[in-house]
Amino acid sequence: MRKALIYNKKDLAGVLTEIDDGYSFQYDDSYLAMPDAEPISLTMPLSPLPYKSKVLFPFFDGLIPEGWLLDVAIRNTDISILDRMSLLLLCCKDCIGAVGVVPLNEENHE
Repeated sequence: MRKALIYNKKDLAGVLTEIDDGYSFQYDDSYLAMPDAEPISLTMPLSPLPYKSKVLFPFFDGLIPEGWLLDVAIRNTDISILDRMSLLLLCCKDCIGAVGVVPLNEENHE
C-alpha cells in the first residue's frame, strides 16, 4: 500500500493512499483546523471524511506530466504508463502550482 503526503503550498494538506480497491485521500486534521485552509481541488472540498475512488482521482492524475516529459520519465525507469501512482510519486514532488506530492516511506515515518 503506497502513500503520499500531499502539500498545498508548504502546508501538509493530507495523505493519498493506494488501497486494495483503488485510492483514498484524506485531509489532515491540522490542515482542516487552519483558518485559511483551502481545498487542493474544487472537486475535493475540505472535509474530515476520506474521499475514495476506484481510479486515481482526476486531480492527481492531471498532475502527471504529458508528452516528452512523460516519455523521459518512462524511458529512464521501468514504470508502465498505466501505473499512475508510481508516475505521480516519481514526477510530482515539485509540480507547477501549489500542490506537491511527496512519497511516504512508512519505515521512516511514524
